Amino acid sequence: MAKFFIVALSIMLVMQGYVSWHVWRVLTFSIPVKVIILLLMLAALACMVLQFKSDQVPLGMATAMYEIGNSWLIIMFYLLMAFLVLDIGRLVHLVPASWLKDNAITTVVLTGVMLTTFIAGNIHYHNKQRQEINLTTDKQLEHPLKIVMLSDLHAGFHNRRAEVGRWVNLINAENADLILIAGDMIDGNVRPLKAQGTAEELSRLNAPTIACLGNHEYITGLSKALNLLDDTGIKILRDGIMTVDGVTIVGRDDRSNRNRKSIKQLMQGVDKHSYTILLDHQPYHLEEAEQNGVDLQLSGHTHRGQVWPLNWVTRKMYECDYGQYQRGKTDYYVSSGMGIWGGKFRIGTDSEYAVITVTPTHLTSAQSSEK
Repeated sequence: MAKFFIVALSIMLVMQGYVSWHVWRVLTFSIPVKVIILLLMLAALACMVLQFKSDQVPLGMATAMYEIGNSWLIIMFYLLMAFLVLDIGRLVHLVPASWLKDNAITTVVLTGVMLTTFIAGNIHYHNKQRQEINLTTDKQLEHPLKIVMLSDLHAGFHNRRAEVGRWVNLINAENADLILIAGDMIDGNVRPLKAQGTAEELSRLNAPTIACLGNHEYITGLSKALNLLDDTGIKILRDGIMTVDGVTIVGRDDRSNRNRKSIKQLMQGVDKHSYTILLDHQPYHLEEAEQNGVDLQLSGHTHRGQVWPLNWVTRKMYECDYGQYQRGKTDYYVSSGMGIWGGKFRIGTDSEYAVITVTPTHLTSAQSSEK
């Protein structure tokens, strides 16, 4: 863990240095003003690094450190891309060198583009998308089953109680038969959730609610996360099985637990005639669900990269990094997440929840005959 932190910090310092150098060169302001701007950028990076000590500072300060630090990480990433494009353009003689030194036009254009991008990204983040999915099954269900599926709430310093409460209202308005959450309900620290009473909001969900764990529950500290989630009334399945309304829900523990059961082991205790839904936070090895007779797998984790062009990266990393997918007779849905980690920006991706209706074919056939 220490080695990972050192590598990550080194990368951030290199990014910060590269961006700071270009900001210093391109700005037309006086030296004192440039110094102030660079110090503010350095303070933002310090917030990113020092947020890991958030338990040792007042809650308001810890919240500000989280918001500023993680937002700056994404903004810095976009500034890095912008300056790289300009540098490459200069090297191939498409961009005049004057554009990168004491240039008011470059300053205004770059500032305008960044402001537009991140204001729009923040607005888009708060505009939750409703994804409607219709599935059929040969398995015996007494009636069409309406499921609300969501993942990656990342409730904590940035997704606070009022925001989570708004999400609960959206979900409750669906009047679902079942609510399924595919992990990462907690962002990484239970302190803000306890202080805000966020568990009370989640306890308002108006249908049986079942969830699996994600990697961020492990990052939080498993015992702390489970104690808090216990107050929500949400049923947590850790390599467990539960039957609700004639449907079998299999909740797989996150792969952070190296001793978790395989899908094959979990499915040994499942009635093969029952419609089976697997909750598995991280969508790796999708073939295992198909091979073991799972009807529907629900996952999250990827955020679909969260901001462009990282969605190109997740597309290469996973067989399916987002959306509806099928392997043989097994259906899959990988959500880009209701919430978000870090800065509240969605650029080229959506924050969403899925409304899934599973209709048994015998009812579909009967409806067709009546017509």
